[in-house]
Formats: sequence, structure tokens, C-alpha cells
Amino acid sequence: MLALRMALRELRGGLSGLRLLAVCLVLGVAALAGVGSLSDAITTGISDRGQLILGGDIEIAMTQRSATPAERAAFAKTGAVSEVLRLRGMAGKGADSTIAEVKAVDAAYPLYGNFAIQGGVPLAPGSVAVAPALADRLALKAGDTLTLGNRAFRVAGTIADEPDRAGEGLGFGPALILRLDDLAATGLLEPGSLYRANYRIRLPDGQATAPVIKTLESAFPDAGWRVQDRSDGAPGARRFIERLGQFLTLVGLTALVVAGVGVGNGVASYLDSKSNTIATLKSIGAESALIFRSYLFQIGLVALVSVVIGAAIGALVPWAVVQLAADAMPVPPVLRLYAAPLLSGAAYGMLIAVAFALWPLAQATAMPAAKLFRDAVEVRNVPVFSVIGIIAIAIVIIIALAVGQANDRLFALGFVGAATVLLGLLTALAAGIRALAARAPRPKTPLARLALGNLHRPGALTRQLVVALGLGLTLFATLSVIETNLSGQINKSLPDRAPSFFVLDIPSDRIDEFRAIVAKNAPGAALRTVPSLRGPVTAVNGVPVSSMKNIPDDAWILRGDRGLSYAAVLPADNKLVAGKWWPANYAGPPLISLDEAAATALGLKVGDTLTVSVLGVEIPAKIASLRAIDWGTLGFNFAILFAPGTLENAPHTWMATVAATPVHERALSAAITSAYPTASLVRVRDVLGQVGELLGQMSVAIRAAASVTVAAGIAVLIGALAASRRARTYDAVLLKVLGATRGQIIRATLIEYGALAAIVALLALALGSLAGWFVVVNVLKLSWAPSWPPVIATVLVGGLVTVLLGLAGSWRALAARPSEVLRTL
Repeated sequence: MLALRMALRELRGGLSGLRLLAVCLVLGVAALAGVGSLSDAITTGISDRGQLILGGDIEIAMTQRSATPAERAAFAKTGAVSEVLRLRGMAGKGADSTIAEVKAVDAAYPLYGNFAIQGGVPLAPGSVAVAPALADRLALKAGDTLTLGNRAFRVAGTIADEPDRAGEGLGFGPALILRLDDLAATGLLEPGSLYRANYRIRLPDGQATAPVIKTLESAFPDAGWRVQDRSDGAPGARRFIERLGQFLTLVGLTALVVAGVGVGNGVASYLDSKSNTIATLKSIGAESALIFRSYLFQIGLVALVSVVIGAAIGALVPWAVVQLAADAMPVPPVLRLYAAPLLSGAAYGMLIAVAFALWPLAQATAMPAAKLFRDAVEVRNVPVFSVIGIIAIAIVIIIALAVGQANDRLFALGFVGAATVLLGLLTALAAGIRALAARAPRPKTPLARLALGNLHRPGALTRQLVVALGLGLTLFATLSVIETNLSGQINKSLPDRAPSFFVLDIPSDRIDEFRAIVAKNAPGAALRTVPSLRGPVTAVNGVPVSSMKNIPDDAWILRGDRGLSYAAVLPADNKLVAGKWWPANYAGPPLISLDEAAATALGLKVGDTLTVSVLGVEIPAKIASLRAIDWGTLGFNFAILFAPGTLENAPHTWMATVAATPVHERALSAAITSAYPTASLVRVRDVLGQVGELLGQMSVAIRAAASVTVAAGIAVLIGALAASRRARTYDAVLLKVLGATRGQIIRATLIEYGALAAIVALLALALGSLAGWFVVVNVLKLSWAPSWPPVIATVLVGGLVTVLLGLAGSWRALAARPSEVLRTL
């Protein structure tokens, strides 16, 4: 109680010495709590709106076929049923046309929520509702005529509310909705056309979904459909948010570690200003343990208040994001307080405070009074073993929390390990700089000699500066390398390698005619045509996918329908890595060639089997080979490729890629659209634009989180300058007494901070480039093509900020009057 009373009495004098501790903890905790709260708000929105997003309590999805009468009757016995067909088609007005994501709905749609057209106009027979983006692209307004396939429709208006839109994922084009009765007249539903039939079921209130799903699957074990329930209406969006949230959480944790360095500096600065007080207390009989507890109470109270403030700021992040970027959210976030991320951020904050504050606190309170009175020139001892043990336990708990709370624990462990290695490397670099500066030959120029001495003398900022700014700049350099590499792939590399168009749903009996049209309208164009089907993987080595638990995140071939094709020869941009390719005239049992990455995710090898449902028919096939696929070509690549003799007789269409010169693109597009009104033509530049927009949104989110790290690094630098203010002031005064001018001292400071900034910037550039290369080449599987000017500019700006802050921090010391300072010596 005595220690607590002493602490409270001393805190009444203000928090001037502990402001850095407070700022660093608020920044770090706010970043962690904010990212976690936003992620939880979005995933909760997906969960709470599961019926709206899915369109029902249960959805049965079929590919390239509709439900049989027996299946439809079984669905109807369980509850109200709505049928929705989704496919692609070319929507046109006059000579202009563009691809659209077509949704045909029946009279029961939607089972949950409300579908609305702007102005409250109903979706009458012979009319369509269009997304605002489609209306803008084709200059459509209510009452205009729009062609879709072989049929003309009246535009009823733009879509105002589409409750199940978030569950349908990204598409090649904007949405277009029409009545299911009108779809047949368009000619888009030909044998082999790529479409998906979704049957949504609304169960009676309170009925569980699991028994219904089990009954349906037992009644139709070979149906080959995919069943989903309201508990996870948008699994793709949920996984994306969870992964992005995990990455941003780890970035925030890095910011908190950087802030931890600031916590240590802030505590050291505060205790340095209290050295005379501590020495006086010891001189009148106070024990070191009492003083330790007193200042521990002070630091703990400030840390606790800072953590609460940071958590409060983090809790408000979802509200702020909704106000600033509601349109970019996959679903409206559920705005409420989420205890888990707030408690997690608070726990991280307090643990970081313990890990970084105890060391300087133990050092300051353990020094004898005589040494404290001359602490500016004393070397402080290493804390006792018990303090080091507590610090180690705090660090272990931090790592355990970071890994234990992550969805991908191996990735989180690798991230934490890399951050730990980086922290150790920066600390070792700082020690190396000090050692080299101490042993280097003394320059003849007094200012250079003074700057060199400042790098290794007692109280030098070398370690704090290298660690704090090194962490922040390395992270920023890494993100800059990844971002410029991605944008380079999208804006430069991919367009050079990508075709001009994708053409989908080319009728099988007219594929030769299609080739002739391309040759006539775009002489010399590179054309590739492939047969196309779709179907889900229903079993792996005989084990039904529906009964598999803990499916790896990388096992994307088990989620939804997969594009399927067959080939006699190994496709270009594919490399055989295991097994043998089948003969061109193969006519035996079903064989497939599988993507190597997909096989690795599932632990499959040559000789294992996959069962694929094609038009409702289950086809078990043995894996004959594994392929490494160059997905970056933007051509037609298939994770699952069948050998000849299995799929040829199934109804299917063809797809094509056409690489034409810009001069021929317009004429070729018009010719294809005119000859094949039911085919879909996708312009690659539109796809790249959508990808670029998505990457831009991700980049903003990542850079916003990374900015907290840099802000923490700047705060750490300011704190380090504050911690050394007294020593700097004495140095400046003594130099002035010996005849140095303010300009000379400024130049010496510039040399000192300039040298440190250059070293830190070069190290950050090297380490950031290495980390960025690993992510781009080994994680994203892209070619290495960063844009170096922005990356170099990032680290140069960081170095310049370091120098400017160093000068700003030294200005007060330079302005000190010798007569005033000398009286305190």
C-alpha cells in the first residue's frame, strides 16, 4: 500500500515522462483491436445474414443440369422451393454489347429478403433488371430495349436490392436478372452450356438443416450436387476476410512489437528523469524493492489506461470503416462490441508492456544511490534472473497467443519467427555498428570525429534507432515490393502474355465455323480452342467430400464446381512433374492429370483416385500424372484434365482464347457476337481492371495497418531522442564552452543521423526485397518483376524522416543556455 500511495502521489505531477509509453501502447493495441473487430463484424454479418446471402436455409447447386422431377419433388416436401439459374451471356444495345452475369429467377424468388427494382417496378414477363454498372456501360434506362442471346427484352430498371448477391462471388460482368420463364427464348440453355442451377429451400421456422440435408443425400447418393446451408452463406467471402484479417493482425502485432521498443525507451527516459528522486529515496532508507514496486505501479497504471484507450479506438474501427468504405464491404458488418479481439489486443498490450518495461525498471531501481547521482556516465547492470524469467514468460505467452489464435498456425509461426529473427538481426547490427565505430580510425575532421563518437558513446541512440526504424522500414519495403510486383503483373507482364478475348459457350457443332470467322476477321491471330465442362469433385480415394472434415484451405478443387476438359497432348504452359502422359489415341479406363499444387494440398499421388460428377454422373478416375501449371498466362488451364475417351460424348461446349492485334479486335468482337449470340465474349482488359481494383482495395487495407507500424517506429525514435535529451544537452553545452558554434554541432548531428539512416535504409531495402521475393515467388507463384523506384523511394523517405526527427529532437539541446545547464552539473 505504501508503494501504491507513493505511485499515485508521483503521478499527480503529470504523465510527461510516460507519454511515449502511452502513445506506443495506444497505437499497437488500437491496430490489433481494430483489425480483429472489423474482421469479426464482417464474418458475423455473413453468419447472421446467412439466409439472405444464401437465399434460403439450404441450397442445392447443380452444374450443367436441372433437377429431375423426383429431385424437385423431394425438395418440395421439405419446404418452400425457389429455382435460380446462373450463367453468362452477351447483353447488347444497338452495336454495343458486353458480357453479363445472368440470373434467371422464378416467382418464389427471393425466399428471404426483398428483391427490388429502382422505382418499385415489378419484373414483368419480357423484361429484365440490370445492375447499375451494366446500365452505365450500355447507357441503359428504363424502357430501353436490350438483347440477350436470341431475344430482345425491355429494361424494367436498375437493381436496387438483390439480397443474395454477396453469396454469388465475383463475376466477369455486371448482373442482369430476368424471369426463369423467359430464359428458354434466349437460346443460352443449349446442351452442354455452362450454367448452374440453384435450388433454395426455406424450412419451417425452427427446423434444423442437418437432418434435412442428410435425408436428401441418402435419397440421392449419386446426384453429384453440392449442398450448402445457412450457417455459411458466403464461404469464399468468409475465408478471404479471415485470411486478410489474420495477415493484418500479424502486421498489427509487428506494430505492437515496434511499440514495445518504444515502451522500453519511454520507461528508460522516465526513470532517467527520476534518477535523482530514486537516489534521494535510497539515501533516506527506502529499499530497492519498495522503489521498484512504486514505479511498477506507475507504469502499470499508465499502461492499463493506454490499453483501454487503444481497445476503445479499435472497437470504433468497424463504425469508421462503414462510414468511409461501406460499398467496398462484401456484406454489411454487424456493428457491435466484440469482446474477443478487444481482450486479445489488451492482453497483447499488457504483455508487451511487461516484456519491455521490466528491464529498464529493474536496472534503474537496482543501482546504488551513489551511482544514480552520476548515472549519466555509469554502465547499468543486467537485471537479476527472476526479472529476465518474467520477461521470457511474457514473450512466450505473446507467441503462443499469436500462433494459437491464427487460422493457419504454420504461417503465423513463420511470421512470428521471421519477426523475431529480424529483431535479433537488427539488434546485432546495432551492436556491430557501435563496435565498429569504437574501433574505427579517428577522422581528422573534428565534426566527423564527434559524429563517430556519438555512435558508440554511453547513451548513444544507435540500438534504439536501428531496431525501431529497421522494423518499420523493412515491413514497409516488403509491402512495397509485393504491391509493385502485383501491379506490374497486372499492368505490364500479364497484358503482354494474355489473349485479347475469352469466348465461352461455343456450340460443339460450330467450332470449325468459329475458327474460320477468327481467321477471316483477325488474320494471324493466335487461337486456342478447348472443350469445356464443369462439375464438382465428389470423392477423394473413395471418401465422399461431404464427409471429409478439416479440409485444407489450399484444397480449392473441392470447393464448388471445377472447370473440366480433355486433351490428347500435354497443353502448353504445363510441365509434367510426376507420372506419364497418356497416348494420343488412349481408349481405356478414365484417367486424369492433376495440378501439382492441388495434389500437394490433398496429399495425393499418381495412382490415387478422384471422383468427379459430370451432368449428374459420377466418374471415378485414376490420377495418371501431376502437372505444374503456369497460371500467369491467363489462358485456359485446368486443374483436372481427362484423358480422351471419357467426356467426348457428354453434351458440352467449347471455349477459346484469341490473341488479336488491337486493329482487328473491334471487327472480331462484332463478328463473334453477331454469329454466336448465345456465346459469351470476355474482354481481358475488363478482367484485369476488376483484379486491379480488388488489389487496390487490399493494398489500402494493408498499407493502413502498416502505417501504424511506421507511426510506432516514429514514436519510438522520438522517445529515444527524449531519453537522451539530458546527455545531448550536456554535450552541446560543453561543446559551446569549448568554442563550438551551433552550426558545427548541427553538422555533426547531421553526419551522425545521416550515417545511421543510410545504414538502416539499406538494410531495410535488402531485407524487404528478400521477404517480398519469397512471398511473390513461393507464396503467390508469380514471376519476379518489382518496380524499384517506389520501393527505393519508400526507404529513402524513411531515412529522411529519421534525419529530420533527429535534428528536431536535438534542437532543444542546441538551444540550451550554458549558464543554466552548468548550474545543474
